[in-house]
Amino acid sequence: MSKTTATRARPLSPHLQIYKPIPTMVMSIVHRITGGALYFGILLFVAWLLAAATSEDWFNTLSVIYGSWFGRLVLFGFTWALIHHAIGGIRHFVMDTGHWLEKHASTRMAVAMPFISVAITVVIWIIGYMARGA
Repeated sequence: MSKTTATRARPLSPHLQIYKPIPTMVMSIVHRITGGALYFGILLFVAWLLAAATSEDWFNTLSVIYGSWFGRLVLFGFTWALIHHAIGGIRHFVMDTGHWLEKHASTRMAVAMPFISVAITVVIWIIGYMARGA
């Protein structure tokens, strides 16, 4: 058999650089990212629980870290990830019941999700600061 030097153009497999990002796709990706972020954020919560249960010095150290501007920013991001992921889960649950499956309805919910999750997160933090008295 003879070898040919000509190569055939093979089709590209679809990947993210080919698809145009649409709101439902972006929210699906963000839902997965927030799910992954929750694994790391829960470590902060576990560290806080362990500190509260074991040593006053460790608890005070974590309070200083979590109370800094960077710590509060991380905790705000964790709160947002938790809320956004929960809302995404509720959205998928509703879609599993057969509702919001039409293109316009699912797109509208996907566009609304970031605004709803940020609004709920801000309200939770405002309530937290009001309850804290600071």
